[in-house]
Amino acid sequence: MRDFIAGAVLLILAALPVQADEAALQLKDAAGQDVTQANCATCHSLDYIRINGGFLSPDGWKAEVAKMRATFGAPVDDATAEEILHYLSANYAAPGKS
Repeated sequence: MRDFIAGAVLLILAALPVQADEAALQLKDAAGQDVTQANCATCHSLDYIRINGGFLSPDGWKAEVAKMRATFGAPVDDATAEEILHYLSANYAAPGKS
């Protein structure tokens, strides 16, 4: 019986979520940060914005915002989508080719 209890306790402890010792990711401080962070973080990590910022052009961000709305059903109205798009294009678009 003691082995059963010890095993049960180990299973419970193993099932507890692990807390990473990380600060919450913040996007670049600029106009539109709050609305972008609030809307995008409801469905996925904000890391996706920083990762995609290395290669998405403003047109690429436009396609991403449209995909999030049309394909994944992000509940974002047109005005909010434009604000998010402007923020992402201004702060996370890939550098232009020279």
